[in-house]
Amino acid sequence: MCANLRRAARAVTQLYEDELRPTGMRVSQFTLLQSLTLAPGISQKKLARLLEFDTTTLSRTLDGLRKKGWLVAEAGADRRELRLSLSAAGQKEFRRVMPYWQAAQKRLRRELGETRWNALNSAAIDAAGIGLSRLSREDRDDG
Repeated sequence: MCANLRRAARAVTQLYEDELRPTGMRVSQFTLLQSLTLAPGISQKKLARLLEFDTTTLSRTLDGLRKKGWLVAEAGADRRELRLSLSAAGQKEFRRVMPYWQAAQKRLRRELGETRWNALNSAAIDAAGIGLSRLSREDRDDG
């Protein structure tokens, strides 16, 4: 099961990378822009856990966004905590790339067919929920 999921994830990621290539943005960068659009002010620690990114990969990707001027990072209530949001330039970049992301979604949906698309999406949400339930338990333990 794990090998098949990993192989499928690589294939799907490559499809999205192909569609995003003209924009110069990688899937990992877009995922962060999307996440920060949906959850402005999220802590870096929570973002890493939510996306199942290891801290090194997340820091490296965030650094690239910061250098491009797409990211605002502010100290949280606890000075060690970093709160992340998109800058105006980051929001503009997200909107610019969104049609390419939507083209990838449309292409995958067409190639899978509606029934398999819905089943795969449901299974992916369920699988990700395993990680999210762990995140909820960790949040309760932290609080």
